[in-house]
Amino acid sequence: MAALTAHREAATRKVVVLGSTGSIGVSTLDLFEQAGVAVEILALTAGRNVGKLAEQALRWKPQVAVIDDETCLPELRERLAGSGVRAAAGPAAVSEAAAMGADWVMSAIVGAAGLAPTLAAARTGAVIALANKESLVCAGPALLAIARAAGGSVIPVDSEHSAIFQVLQRDCIDQVSRLILTASGGPFRTWDKAAMAKATPEQAVAHPNWSMGAKISVDSATMMNKGLEMIEASYLFETPQERIDVVIHPQSVIHSLVEYADGSTLAQLGPPDMRSPISCAFSWPQRLSWPAKPLDLAAYAQLTFEAPDLDRFPSIAIAREALRLGGGAPAAMNAANEVAVAAFLDRRIGFLDIAGAVAGTLERMNGLGELADSTGDALDSAMMTDASARRIAAEVVGQKRI
Repeated sequence: MAALTAHREAATRKVVVLGSTGSIGVSTLDLFEQAGVAVEILALTAGRNVGKLAEQALRWKPQVAVIDDETCLPELRERLAGSGVRAAAGPAAVSEAAAMGADWVMSAIVGAAGLAPTLAAARTGAVIALANKESLVCAGPALLAIARAAGGSVIPVDSEHSAIFQVLQRDCIDQVSRLILTASGGPFRTWDKAAMAKATPEQAVAHPNWSMGAKISVDSATMMNKGLEMIEASYLFETPQERIDVVIHPQSVIHSLVEYADGSTLAQLGPPDMRSPISCAFSWPQRLSWPAKPLDLAAYAQLTFEAPDLDRFPSIAIAREALRLGGGAPAAMNAANEVAVAAFLDRRIGFLDIAGAVAGTLERMNGLGELADSTGDALDSAMMTDASARRIAAEVVGQKRI
């Protein structure tokens, strides 16, 4: 068995990293470095961080480095001149990179922009390491069906879904009572609403446990990230929303739990380090040896839990309703949230206005009949809903301008 494992670890895997300059992409490449895995990087893609992308490309020598912002292409070409790495730009080029025929694709582009390349990768039969929540939220059933039909698979990278993935016993899935997602509670866990109303973008992105990008950090502060994760869990694990719960766990040591009908509850634990779920997605069903920090429970001394306050954090209830409505509601919720978070980061609305803008958008779209599924394919349907929701959300945000 040891020889077989060694052989598998030594086999070179063809890899594409979508969103290589973000926190997940950086952690992915760092894991490869620390574990000494044999990988051939086919493509690296980024949004507009041309300097970091060029640095990564010169280190890993992919066939192509793609920058989504086409205005950055001249600089990328200049930085990669003479390296043998081809430079490309634009959303179409990102999707082309995703479809290059990799064995394993890290999908770590933030936002709805990650949907098209993730679907493109799924059609190739690759293993998709999914860190892009929005792909599942906007088109989860279609994405999973496309991956299965192509002979590939989707392995979640979010720490919560990775935890469930690792402890969910597939032959006992009909005996699962609840999926329990843990949440740190974010930076405003103990704040009252009056203080939250005055919260600044700088305070909202200062996550107590994880190092993440601004948008994801704000989602953690509003707890919309748990709302998105509930929808993801429902699709990934074929579980209705009424059997998915959220518990606040400030230490972020227990990453999620599965409760079975016999009263047993299984949990996956580990220090808050995204390289652990990335390593799981890369090596599953094997385990990748890398210099991971072991969990020292005695050092933590105490693990605490509390129920989420839905008055201060209404995003969880909003997401439950979107999941109940189904159709285009989750995609609309996601788009409205992206618009509202951007407005907050630009200081155009207050922190508490984010959830209100999302709820207001869903109410207006439902009244206008714009939440119904379109007749197009998965990408077209999601993008049509996304565009409608962004237009309406912009109007709602304009009414909440501070």
